[in-house]
Amino acid sequence: MGFHEFASPYDWSRIAAYKRTAKAAFGGMIDLSVGSPVDPVPDPVRKALAVAADDPNAYGYPATVGTADLQSAIAEWFRDCRGVDLAATGAAAVPTVGSKEAVALMASLLHFGEGDVVVQPTVSYPTYEIGTQLAGATVLKVDDVADVDSWRHVPGVRAVWVNSPCNPTGKVLSAARMAGIVAAAREIGAVVLSDECYALMTWGAAAAAAGDGVASVAGKTVAGDPLVGIVPAPCALDDAVCGGSADGVLVLYSLSKQSNMAGYRTAFIAGDPALVGPMTAYRKQIGQIIPGPVQAAMAAGLRDHESVRRQHDRYRDRLGTLVGALRAYGYATNMPDGALYVWVRAKSGDCWQDMAALAQIGIIASPGEFYGAPGYLRFSATATDESIADAAERLAR
Repeated sequence: MGFHEFASPYDWSRIAAYKRTAKAAFGGMIDLSVGSPVDPVPDPVRKALAVAADDPNAYGYPATVGTADLQSAIAEWFRDCRGVDLAATGAAAVPTVGSKEAVALMASLLHFGEGDVVVQPTVSYPTYEIGTQLAGATVLKVDDVADVDSWRHVPGVRAVWVNSPCNPTGKVLSAARMAGIVAAAREIGAVVLSDECYALMTWGAAAAAAGDGVASVAGKTVAGDPLVGIVPAPCALDDAVCGGSADGVLVLYSLSKQSNMAGYRTAFIAGDPALVGPMTAYRKQIGQIIPGPVQAAMAAGLRDHESVRRQHDRYRDRLGTLVGALRAYGYATNMPDGALYVWVRAKSGDCWQDMAALAQIGIIASPGEFYGAPGYLRFSATATDESIADAAERLAR
């Protein structure tokens, strides 16, 4: 395996000068750059952590695959919140120490290397590219991974990254388009790596389709309480996408955004057991294991649907405020279909020039160059209501 050098330009120190300017602005700096949650961790999560603080899983070494209760909670979450029966698809699951390490280690744990090609969207989360580079494999960027002809005839393709809802663009892929990706990947023996960390954060036309107590999931319905008002994005493990089999499919999910648990480092990989099994064995040997009390907190977070609904509504309102303010400032934008960011074309045509102008009024965004699009910026809604309101006032002046 071994780590190779990486060359992705994902370096937050590059915005330090802009932050200095923003801090000197009237009212100080409003940071809308990094997607780090600011809201409280839900009470059920904190209580579960405290109760488990002296359990055998705390003073003893925790299991890599998680407790039986955590495994059950993951299966329940897929059933109740995504309309997916893990057992019926033959899927296995393993918790990860946050989703970033899962993404960064994915190509290495799949034994990719020289001569192997990993496909990803041109505009995407930078760690996909970094993880491929660390493994010594080759990155192939395409404008739309659902355009399968852009990659399925390329020699050496071993995996395809899918991100829906997408960070940074907010784009959500339909079940039909995801099914096309899975089918094409299987034809050439490639793995579909579906990053679904924002699956429950959907907005716009998709969210407006939510009914009373029934949410549409990849062409099916999930009835009852858990997802009232939320329409989850289609899941790669849904029957309509994977044909009832987890073969060649891995799904990643994180509790960082749904439950404000970024600091807990709680995420998981679910899918093809022929892939999850060896990954679990490697994780055990290198100690990539979620601490025991955190496993209990993670299980509580997966079952705490009420807190997830409240957080969803917070982000919806913040995004709405931010979109309106950015329009007033002169950006052409609408509510994203999903995720927690507003993705806009730079007014100047260059993200860094816009960054400089925004810093003058104390606002920091993310430069689109970090995501493969230097002509764009990303504004995060992971800021307090007060900060979002302050930013909106400054942008509207």
